[in-house]
Formats: sequence, C-alpha cells, structure tokens
Amino acid sequence: MNKTKRILCLALVLMLAFSFAACSSKTADEPTAAPTVAPETTAPETDAPPPVDEGKRVGISMPTQSLQRWNQDGDYLKQEFEAAGHTVDLQYGGDNDVPTQVAQVDQMVADGCDVIVIAAIDGSSLSAPLAAAKAAGITIISYDRLLLNSDAVDYYATFNNVKVGTLQGTYIENALDLKNAEGPFNIEFFAGDPGDSNAGYFFQGAIDVLKPYLDSGVLVCPSGGTEFSQAATADWNSANAQSRMENIISQNSYAPSGGTKLDAVMCSNDSTAFGVETALVAAGWTKDTMPIVTGQDCDKANVINMKAGLQSMSVFKDTRTLAARVVTMVTAILEGAAVETTTTYPNGTMDVPTFECDPGVVTVDGDSALGYQSVQVALLDSGYYSEADITG
Repeated sequence: MNKTKRILCLALVLMLAFSFAACSSKTADEPTAAPTVAPETTAPETDAPPPVDEGKRVGISMPTQSLQRWNQDGDYLKQEFEAAGHTVDLQYGGDNDVPTQVAQVDQMVADGCDVIVIAAIDGSSLSAPLAAAKAAGITIISYDRLLLNSDAVDYYATFNNVKVGTLQGTYIENALDLKNAEGPFNIEFFAGDPGDSNAGYFFQGAIDVLKPYLDSGVLVCPSGGTEFSQAATADWNSANAQSRMENIISQNSYAPSGGTKLDAVMCSNDSTAFGVETALVAAGWTKDTMPIVTGQDCDKANVINMKAGLQSMSVFKDTRTLAARVVTMVTAILEGAAVETTTTYPNGTMDVPTFECDPGVVTVDGDSALGYQSVQVALLDSGYYSEADITG
C-alpha cells in the first residue's frame, strides 16, 4: 500500500471512532439505564427463638359491674396489660346478662384477640364462642370461674374454692365451739348462683365441715335448707338473699329475743351476707344480738358491717394476687414460655390446667392463733383499701 492510501485509511478509522463515541453519549433528558440488581439471598436459618411480639390484643370478659370485686379485677387486669404494651378490650356482661357476655366474647374472637380472659356468668353458656376461639388459635383463660363442657379452655386461674368454704365452716365450728358444745345451735345456709361453677365448691367446703354436727344434732337448720339447691341465691344478688332471709325469719319465728334464737348464718359471699344482714337489722337484730355471719371477698360495705359488729368474718381473696397471676400466665403464653400451674380442674370435657391462689380469713381484730388477719393488716396496711373506703 502506498503512502497516500495509508493516510486515507487512518483518517477513516479515526472518523469511525469519533462516531461511536458520540453515539454512546447521553443527554440530560434521556433515561438512565437501570442498575444491575444482585440476586436476592436468603439469610441462613438459626436456632435462635423469634423475638417476642409486642402489642398483642387481650380480651377481658367480666360478668357484671354490679359487684365491687369484678370492677376491681377488670380495672387491675386492664391496667397491667396496658402497662405491658398490649391493647385491651375490657367488657362487662351487663348485669349478669348471659346473651350480652356471649355476644361480647364472639366480638373479641372476631376482632382477633390473641388471648381472652373470661370470668363467666354461666360457665356452660359460652360453648359456641369458645369453639370459634379454638378454631382461630386464640388462647382462653378461665378467670376465677371455671368454663364448663368445652375443650377450648387452655388454663384456669382461681383461688382454692373448696378451701373458701372450709374456712367459713371452720370459723363457725370455732366460734360456736362445736367440738365441745352440746347445742343445739340454729343455723341457716345461703349459697351462691347455680350458674357459677365455684358456688358448689364454696358450699361443699362449708358443708364438709358442718355436716357431722348437723348429723349429730349439735347444729339444726330449722328451714331445712341444707342442700345447695335449697340454699342457692340467683346471681349472688343481695336483694334475693334479703328476701329469702325475711321469709326464713317469718316462717321459723326467729327473733333477736323472745323467739327462736338464730346462732349462725353461713353465707358463701359478701353480697349474700349483706342481704342477710339487711333483713336481720330490719327485724330488730343489733351488733349485740347478731348471729355469726360469714362472707367472702371483703367488699367495702361488708367490711364496714364487720367493723359495726354486723358481720363476723370474710374470706379474703386478694384479687391483686389473682390478677397478677393471670398477667404472668398471659405473658408466658405470648412469649411462648411454659405456663406454671398447680393442679387441674375437671370441666366436664377435660381436665383444665389450673393455678390456685390461697385465700385467708379476715376479722376486725384478727387472731394469730387461728390464722385470722385483722382488717388493719390485711386490707389497710396492704394498701387494698384506704381508711376512707371502709368508714361508714
């Protein structure tokens, strides 16, 4: 190739190079090519547990706001669960209205609660919403009252309910010195609501202590109401107890003086005791003539009556203890940890894993020899009540 041709070829190569460079340039208006994305990679699996989810939804179904203790329980549970960062749906079943409670639990299931804590009005009435809860994977805790005839109950938290009645019966045994006295002493019985599974346990505990004295004649029940069905009080209602006591007074000629002497009234809880005391005071009994009257729950009105000499004792079930136990149980459930239990209760379908708290006797002055705590120590020093709460 001569010199002229070599120069022309070189010029042509340079022109082509500049042309390609110009074609590869972009203006500000032209789109930028998408960056190359590296393929996704999966993190290697480990044996470490997943982190605990915060902010779960907890349903709380209480039976009624007409009794002091359920307000206390509901408020305390709500406070503790909210402090732990959970959303709380607290509902009360009207005035012990079963359809209302059923509808409320149904709604809690529909709303996707992770755990539902239920104090049932009627332990057998919630089978449909409980079945729905089980199908949805919702944990159910039966609170103080056992949910019956369902396999959807995961746990039960309560007090030793037979012991409640045992304490009441033993108090009467000690106060009347039944082991040594000849009697006869007249006694009447007021049990709780037939729909509350605990009511039978309370009554049985008391009867187990007192039945030998009824059989021997040291104790006599003039009205004949020594069976649970005869002594039951619908809804644990004070007015119902008062009405029945008024009839018993009239039909058996009871009187504070000059009539049939009434030595003791075994009441399974404070609301029934309050009704009995109202009837007795209206019929002329005073602090100096009142029979022994037992109770349970240390309701404010009843503690005031205890201080006034109108009620002898009340079994103290510190609801803070029970509520705190349920908070512990729910926390374990939400963290996937083991739930501590102490026994099981049969509910007609299954044996429900249960944690039992321990009740105790409270009297005005206490008695360390008998294991009774005073109002001052059990209720005031512990911060359960203020002095203003129990001043009549």
